[in-house]
Amino acid sequence: MNVIDHVRDMAAAGLHSNVRIISSLLLTMSTNNPELFSPSQKYQLLVYHADAIFHDKEYRNAACKYNMALQQKKVLSKISKVRPSSTGGTTSAVQAQNFPSEIEVKYKIAECYTILKLDKDAISVLEGIPSRQRTPKINMMLANLYRKAGQERSAVTSYKEVLRQCPLALDAIIGLLSLSVKGAEVASMTMDVIQSIPNLDWLSVWIKAHAFTHGGDNQRAINTICSLEKKSLLRDNVDLLVTLADVYFRAGDTKNSILKFEQAQMLDPYLIKGMDVYGYLMAREGHLEDVEVLGGRLFNISDQHAEPWVISGCHSFYSKRYSRALYLGAKAIQLNSNSVQALLLKGVALRNMGRVQEAIIHFREAMRLAPCRLDCYEGLIDCYLASNGVREAMGMANNIYKTLGANAQTLTILATVCLEDPMTQEKAKTLLDKALAQRPDYTKAVVKKAELLSREQKYEEGIALLRNTLANQSDCVLHRMLGDFLVAVNDYQEAMDQYSIALSLDPNDQKSLEGMQKMEKEESPTDATVELDGDDMEGSGEEGDLEGSDSEAVQWADQEQWFGMQ
Repeated sequence: MNVIDHVRDMAAAGLHSNVRIISSLLLTMSTNNPELFSPSQKYQLLVYHADAIFHDKEYRNAACKYNMALQQKKVLSKISKVRPSSTGGTTSAVQAQNFPSEIEVKYKIAECYTILKLDKDAISVLEGIPSRQRTPKINMMLANLYRKAGQERSAVTSYKEVLRQCPLALDAIIGLLSLSVKGAEVASMTMDVIQSIPNLDWLSVWIKAHAFTHGGDNQRAINTICSLEKKSLLRDNVDLLVTLADVYFRAGDTKNSILKFEQAQMLDPYLIKGMDVYGYLMAREGHLEDVEVLGGRLFNISDQHAEPWVISGCHSFYSKRYSRALYLGAKAIQLNSNSVQALLLKGVALRNMGRVQEAIIHFREAMRLAPCRLDCYEGLIDCYLASNGVREAMGMANNIYKTLGANAQTLTILATVCLEDPMTQEKAKTLLDKALAQRPDYTKAVVKKAELLSREQKYEEGIALLRNTLANQSDCVLHRMLGDFLVAVNDYQEAMDQYSIALSLDPNDQKSLEGMQKMEKEESPTDATVELDGDDMEGSGEEGDLEGSDSEAVQWADQEQWFGMQ
């Protein structure tokens, strides 16, 4: 047993720090005395040394050392061709078995490049491996890199190759479905394994559910996942619950989405996947204290995932601290450039800071990654409207309507744009009526219809609409709007009650607070003057604090305090 065998055994035992020290010393000896180790031994030393550096997360250094190992392997190959082994095939076979695989070394280099965000270099390295020698994990990495680069055909080919070798690679199945490959075609690639292995009959239904999801047919996706979740063998599966919660979210059903996320959390307290969407929904509903607790808990689980950063970013955004939200969104994207929720967070922060063109870039990237998520399109449309691009917004809304069909969400998006043009008010009304006929409880449609009725001064009709909707759900915005309508018909007492309910649901809802304060001033005009002066002074102080919190110096100090960073 020679020294290289000892190094190999330490590497296999996971003694990476020990391997790094001894391999470094041995490589220096080899440099000073080239005859000390054979080319094959030097190749092994370089690979073990690179592995140890990779384990220490020094990826640029590791990639360099792996490339040195590949150069050494070329030298070794030339020597082997010139001087065939005199001891016969048995020794060669043993050496090959002990050798670190050249393909594995190339995969490691690609892994380093991917972590360093050098995707083109990673693709180049993996494409250098002949197709027949590519393992499933190489094809999977290639597929993900191709997809990220927008090379959809190549991504589809690589995902299919993964499935050909591993028919139960479910993430590869999701990848294919997200690239618009038909569910039936994907299911056919798994049919043999479903038929040959017992208790796998659910897989075809699972594929169908994800096909509906990626096709934008949210209601059929919900029905299909529910049918799976009810089966005794798959009941209380966390992945299914998270998927169901996400589809409810896509369908605009906030209540059921939150319910399923909470159910998944109870089953797995260490759950991270999907918690960014859950945190966003909770922040949007005004539960900022719960969002703060959720973010802190997830940071304790892992700060190397995008989700906790997005959650804390949502807390900052809905606390109107947009610079901090922007920083947290950027940090989340740095950890996972495919995080749609992080892109949306950064997009809305930029939009609210008046940096509309930068926001548009982020919303477009989110759309590319999740073409069936309507909130990506809504963000982009809001940017167009903010920059007076009504024509662009109308084109986008019409495209969504034609692509995803006439459902409550697409009808409402189109109506929202129509409301911006005085010439298309009637069309907006027709679209909203159609949306509410499909889903009478769809909050966004109710809000837009109420806005339209307010413009037309049809207050009684607006009050009836809002009362009917609030009979089945409680929503801060709806209660506040009902308060506004009641003020318009001089029903001040109930208006005050509605504002109070709205503030109990979201204590940070500024418009409800303003409505209540306005009524109090109207009721006591003598005190109003004094109160106004006090409010003005207090408002100016708050504005100063906000500006201070958004300045660069305080932002970083505040950031460290927020996360307990030293």
